[in-house]
Amino acid sequence: MDRKDEEILRKLLPLFNIEAQEHLKVISSGLIEMEKGDPEKQVEIVEAVYRESHSLKGAARSVNRSEIEAICQSMESVFSALKHKQITLSSQMLDLLHQAVDCTSKLVTGEKPSASEGSSIGDLIHKLESAALREMHGGSGREDVKDLRPDTIAEKQAAEDERLPGVEAAPGGEVFVTSELPAAPVPAPAPPGTVRISTAKLDALLLQAEEMLSLKLAIGRHPEQLRELKKVILRWKKERAKSRPLKKDTRREIRGKADDKDDVSAFLASLEAGLADLARIAEYDQRTLGAMVDTLLDDMKKTLMLPFSSLVEVFPKLVHDLARDAGKRVELTTEGSEIEIDKRVLEEMKDPLIHLVRNCIDHGIEPADERRSKNKTPCGHIIIAVSSRESKIEITVSDDGTGIDALEVKSAAEKSGAISREEAGRLDQNEALHLIFRSGVTTSPIITDLSGRGLGLAIVRERVEKLNGTIVVDTERDVGTTLRMVVPLTLTTFRGVLISVGEHLFILPSANVERVVRVKREEIHTVENRETISLDGRAVSLVRLADVLELKTGGSRSRAEDSFVQVVVLGSSGKIMAFLTDEILHEREVLVKTLGSQLSRVRNIAGATLLENGKVAPILNVADLMVSAVKITPAPARADVGGPKERISILVVEDSITARALLKSILESAGYDVTTAVDGIDAFTALRTREFSLVVSDVDMPRMNGFDLTARIREDKKLSELPVVLVTALESREDKERGIDVGANAYVVKSSFEQSNLLEVVGRLI
Repeated sequence: MDRKDEEILRKLLPLFNIEAQEHLKVISSGLIEMEKGDPEKQVEIVEAVYRESHSLKGAARSVNRSEIEAICQSMESVFSALKHKQITLSSQMLDLLHQAVDCTSKLVTGEKPSASEGSSIGDLIHKLESAALREMHGGSGREDVKDLRPDTIAEKQAAEDERLPGVEAAPGGEVFVTSELPAAPVPAPAPPGTVRISTAKLDALLLQAEEMLSLKLAIGRHPEQLRELKKVILRWKKERAKSRPLKKDTRREIRGKADDKDDVSAFLASLEAGLADLARIAEYDQRTLGAMVDTLLDDMKKTLMLPFSSLVEVFPKLVHDLARDAGKRVELTTEGSEIEIDKRVLEEMKDPLIHLVRNCIDHGIEPADERRSKNKTPCGHIIIAVSSRESKIEITVSDDGTGIDALEVKSAAEKSGAISREEAGRLDQNEALHLIFRSGVTTSPIITDLSGRGLGLAIVRERVEKLNGTIVVDTERDVGTTLRMVVPLTLTTFRGVLISVGEHLFILPSANVERVVRVKREEIHTVENRETISLDGRAVSLVRLADVLELKTGGSRSRAEDSFVQVVVLGSSGKIMAFLTDEILHEREVLVKTLGSQLSRVRNIAGATLLENGKVAPILNVADLMVSAVKITPAPARADVGGPKERISILVVEDSITARALLKSILESAGYDVTTAVDGIDAFTALRTREFSLVVSDVDMPRMNGFDLTARIREDKKLSELPVVLVTALESREDKERGIDVGANAYVVKSSFEQSNLLEVVGRLI
């Protein structure tokens, strides 16, 4: 082969690789459908895969890929026999065909086989042709299959098919390209009116179109600025008119000055008219440019929108192979494959979906015998479904397997060290289920090549949250499991809530915002050293966003004297948490800007956006915020660093002598004046005879317990505002909720009791 031929081949191979992958996808999907055994579709499917293998064989021959051509020839022989009903499709034949597709795919992607692997290609072809002949002759195995070995394939093919221009066969079955080889490949015909273009070029064009959004947002402020300027002039005119009340006789004496003022009035009128014209022009420009940018961006988005089917088309074969290796029978169904999604979102979701499907097969779907014992069909089912809702898509992966046992998950999380035994005891079922997304948590008793390392679902959550999405899990024992992922339809823009913390502006993704509320300060309680608010009868942790972001907010608007605070409730991975902010401004469209490779992973920050006024607002990573919020340990509070100027009086109510002495010692060492009581009745008597700044009480006491004492305090007009801290061994959710219901300001559990916790709570309430 001369240099000219080599240059032609070098240009043709990349195009051949693209075409070959398309042919192989169709063949692989066809084999999966054939395996289902639908007689109505069988003829149509066989015809389709027969044509695809023939086309791939011809394309391989044109670029001198003799191994691929040989494999395709053997597959084509089998499909031809199936088409003419000379053989029936057996499970052995299907396995061999799948192996042939896998082998061809490796050759296409450039995996160079070693000498031993090279001989296995010949063995595969021989097995495929031999199996076809055995099927054709009733499985006797007596037929001579020597003529079907790869060394005679090129010779046989020359007699069966018409050679492509410029391709010749050499002795021994080698195929080479002559000097008359055409300068263009023979690709599969593209749909009418379409061209192939590099996605990298489209990405660059989309990036430029996205940049125009910033210009649109900036220009959108111009009409408003001009209107504000016009209002300023109008206000100035009114003030000027008030400051010069002149009587009729006085005006005659200052005729010259009046003329000057008339000139000023004329100038102002002209200025107002000019501003009005500019405002109209600016509004027109803003509408025109906005429409053009929106249209351009929408059109560019569409060029990078791909149907969901382009992602899931590889999954039927993946499920087939994984199920075969696991010794199970599994059928895959996809729904919503026609829905178009941003290519970048599809790329990010590919690995999560693979991990989820692996988990369904390894952990979810039971073996056929076990399924029969549960009155299920022997074949398990996996459903991958996608649906669109506004600017988001919901992807669900469901199986009809054994489900997830929350107790097993908690036990596995304890064993891995992800949570302590005390933490596990406090988790409800929904919280326990979400432990499966923790790295290292797995219920698999052994580590296999499919699962058992506890990384798959952690990767799934990480990818979903990277897209500012959410993931939840629903499960029922012996019925099945469903994982729902909600992610943006496109990565270009999203809806976000603009908030302020001190002098700083931030964006919170609307997808993670459960609600925004104004809360009275007296409605903020402390439970186990954590501030909480009540939402729909449920205690929700409250954290100051400034503390999470480690910001100094000396000019914070959430001052102690304000009666209300602004709170945004965020949700992620099935959990919700409330964050106290200074101001919640408005919801807006946000153009996402990445932080670049130098800042690829900044804690609590997912990206940034440019506001209309030119300021940069960071986009907060909600998943990171919730993790950071849990790790915050407030500094212990004392009455005063240098000792209190006035000794603050605290009443300690505790029936245990040891516990009473301990609490008294802790509080007195912090500078407080402490009085003790042995039960609720003794404490209420003391409250009637002396003033106290705060009550620290046990719950389980004789005569009157802490709950009843707190209720009596709240019912008394003179004592109703007195802060009450309950320190108790009762740590169930019901007990905590009862403490909040009766009016306690804080609830500290003795099992997690620390001196700094108590002092911090007391210091915050006084």
